[in-house]
Amino acid sequence: MLHLLMSFVSITLYLSFASCLLNQWLFFLLNDRDMSRKQRLLSKIILALITIFWPIIVPFAYLELLKFHRKYNEEIDLLRD
Repeated sequence: MLHLLMSFVSITLYLSFASCLLNQWLFFLLNDRDMSRKQRLLSKIILALITIFWPIIVPFAYLELLKFHRKYNEEIDLLRD
């Protein structure tokens, strides 16, 4: 019984995060007017793959963001002040 409950909670969390990420990424995709039909189709395919594999992709994207922040930390602090 506990195993079934944990599976249900895990699946629910996975799907809720996936839907939130899909909504955000789809917003950016639809607002980009400079893409051709071929680029838009490729972007939709990549968007579907990213949505499925978000538990792997999001941590790597966060690590890239941290690297960027460390590299340009002084400039970011100047912009904040």
